[in-house]
Amino acid sequence: MADLQDDLHPGAEAGAAPFEEPPGPSSAEAVRPPEHRPAAPGPGDGEPLDRALAVLAAHPVADGHGGLLRALARLPWYDLEEGESTVDTDVPRLRRGGVGAVFWALHAPGEPGGRATGAVLEQLDLLRAVVRAHPEGLRAVHDAGEAADARGRGRIGVLPGPAGAAAIGDSLGILRSLHALGLRVLTLTGVSWAGEAGLTRFGEEVVREMNRLGVLADLSGAPAATVRRTLAVSRTPVLCTRSAARALRPHPANLPDDLLAALGAAGGLCMVPLTAEQTGPTVRDVADHLDHVRAVAGPGAVGLSGTYDTGAAHPLELGDPSCYPRLVAELLRRGWEESDVALLTWGNVQRVLRGATFAARAARDRREPSTATIEALDGAAPA
Repeated sequence: MADLQDDLHPGAEAGAAPFEEPPGPSSAEAVRPPEHRPAAPGPGDGEPLDRALAVLAAHPVADGHGGLLRALARLPWYDLEEGESTVDTDVPRLRRGGVGAVFWALHAPGEPGGRATGAVLEQLDLLRAVVRAHPEGLRAVHDAGEAADARGRGRIGVLPGPAGAAAIGDSLGILRSLHALGLRVLTLTGVSWAGEAGLTRFGEEVVREMNRLGVLADLSGAPAATVRRTLAVSRTPVLCTRSAARALRPHPANLPDDLLAALGAAGGLCMVPLTAEQTGPTVRDVADHLDHVRAVAGPGAVGLSGTYDTGAAHPLELGDPSCYPRLVAELLRRGWEESDVALLTWGNVQRVLRGATFAARAARDRREPSTATIEALDGAAPA
């Protein structure tokens, strides 16, 4: 409840500045989806949509996964503040959708080593360049306080990550270097130390060092044993940045009910993706997954992940970030309390980010940077 009260009064957030009106429309009308988009609200839909716009004006969406960097890397020129038709995401659509923060994925080749590390370094550099080129709309942020401050100043916060674990090259030194450059989320898949058998001794040390730094673990797509062991080892809440309910749709990245319950019990966050493959072809299908995750893991364990600009097909009525009000309106029609919607859109992500900051401060008081190596802990270098 304390977390929710903080989010109901964002000025109380540590480091938050007094609210400044963003450029352009500042009322709930600013996040209304444009009328030309498919499946505009029909008769009887006005009241839930108006309520959705009001909720999002106070509690914007913190979107758990965006692929915009990879999409922009292919373009010779773009302008995200004026509107960019060649991608799903730009500042006007983010504003219309009530998005206050978004995690930008740092894509890398699957194999550990130089190529993956170099790719993530290039995308961190691109992220800084994109934010620098769009100062009226975007701001790079790294924790809950910076996200709240950006929101208060009318900017959309951009958090670096997730990146695949291959990017650290089985090196805690590289992990620390990437963190120093901004990385805040690491996906624990595609490496020898986080697999079907769970975390190795080195994998556990990676998680502890992530806790010390304030890098969140992303477990979407990770084997069940890795999920369970990470929940046991981590002192920081974990994320599943692109996972829905496997009971409703048997996608490998979706979570079975036992893992959803464990995630909720550990204070973690399941961020339901808006992709037709994982959640279904309509806004109602997405809402079904949100209902299910909330029921199994609890209202404090559910979030949103647009996964726009990833090449994935999106459900009907949710084709780009401007469409978030339609999803929120559907939840309100189903009887969701506005306080639960506030947790879904903004409060739960803020809680997890705060948890990472507090856990990192405590961990740095207890331990020095780890000098462990995969060879020393796991017995041999990976083949």
